[in-house]
Amino acid sequence: MRYDFQQRRAGVLLHPTSLPSRTLEDAERWLDFMSESALSVWQMLPLGMPQADYSPYQCLSAFAANPALLGSHMPLDASDRDYRDFCTGEAYWLNDFALFSCIKSAQENAAWFHWPEELKWRRKDALQQFAHTYYNDLQAVKWEQYQLHHQWQQLRNSASTRDIHLFGDMPIFVAHDSADVWACPQRFLLDAQGQPTWVTGVPPDYFSATGQRWGNPHYDWDFHVKEGFQWWLARLEHHFRWFDLVRIDHFRGLQAVWMIDAGEETAIHGHWQEVPGDQLLAALQRHIDPLPLVAEDLGIITPEVRELKQKYHLPGMAVLQFAFDAFEDNPHKPANISPDCVIYTGTHDNDTTLGWYQSLPEDTQQFVREMLHMPADGDIVDTMIGTAMESRANLAIVPLQDFLKLGSEARMNTPGTANGNWRWQFRWEQLSANDLSAQIRSQVIRSKRKTSS
Repeated sequence: MRYDFQQRRAGVLLHPTSLPSRTLEDAERWLDFMSESALSVWQMLPLGMPQADYSPYQCLSAFAANPALLGSHMPLDASDRDYRDFCTGEAYWLNDFALFSCIKSAQENAAWFHWPEELKWRRKDALQQFAHTYYNDLQAVKWEQYQLHHQWQQLRNSASTRDIHLFGDMPIFVAHDSADVWACPQRFLLDAQGQPTWVTGVPPDYFSATGQRWGNPHYDWDFHVKEGFQWWLARLEHHFRWFDLVRIDHFRGLQAVWMIDAGEETAIHGHWQEVPGDQLLAALQRHIDPLPLVAEDLGIITPEVRELKQKYHLPGMAVLQFAFDAFEDNPHKPANISPDCVIYTGTHDNDTTLGWYQSLPEDTQQFVREMLHMPADGDIVDTMIGTAMESRANLAIVPLQDFLKLGSEARMNTPGTANGNWRWQFRWEQLSANDLSAQIRSQVIRSKRKTSS
């Protein structure tokens, strides 16, 4: 279903693991709630298989979906025609992922760069022997991915009948311990032992004196250019088969990246290096035009990044929680928000609106109320949601936690911390309290946004 960014729509941010069952079994009921609430865009976080810290931004594959999202599913039937067609059509990533997953399990979950040399470096005879020995396990992994694909396409069809668009999220970098790096290490800057020579992150800024050292391996962009961005195009087209709209996380990394020597413990010492993102987007646009992408352009954005975003007519992001400072040119202030933008009260990396407001000093709370023209007895959450909905942005997204008026206990992620993130989930009875769907529908209609079917 092609997304028309000229229409005014309202949506909700909710990762499927935050559904009461944490699986897709709840998805139909959730779509019903969205439809009753006139919400026509469901945004979620990446659907990949997270590593031990549960972060959906560090996954074992850039293509495989998280089997934990499966509820009940059919027993393996290797003769199923659709399954065989799926395995053929997705072989370009599925075969490597199944091998990676099964070897990892056989190696007691060790990272690929700690496997025996013949498996680590994909010696043909060793992989053939492993595939023969673990044939049933490989089939089981592929069947899981087929079931996920099948359930998701059913969900996508159900969403489409309700005029609900699915909005996905794609991390720009991939994890070092992933099927993608193991399958083709030449696409990444690695040494002879398979370790990154340069790692990703961002330099020091107002929020962090040492910057952020993410640790993902950097791409060997020369190699990607030589192969015509084969992996990138396959990855993006894979996302477009799952979603109507896709956010590119850390979009500025398609213009220039912060290169940190792998030996550095922090992100303080590094340098910016330009990358051929313009060539990549041009190659993609030859396949799909207009591009159904949203650029995550938060933080310090250079003129070159803005130029790249504008060249391909990609909407950016604004977050209301970032609006309250003394700078009139702040792009998050309601007066500065343009139609080609996705506005949020907050994202998965922010505190909930209530938690954020309660954490502010009293004088800052007063400043927020004045900026929002909020009466003394006004509700901060309602006011922030109303401001987002009534803004000029063609798409307004509100996390479910804000619709539920929850505090910091419902925060999804606190950047820079390793524990307690990505676990929040709601209960069905929370959605039926206070006639929530009618309240949301009223907000959507009042702001002249398109209602779902």
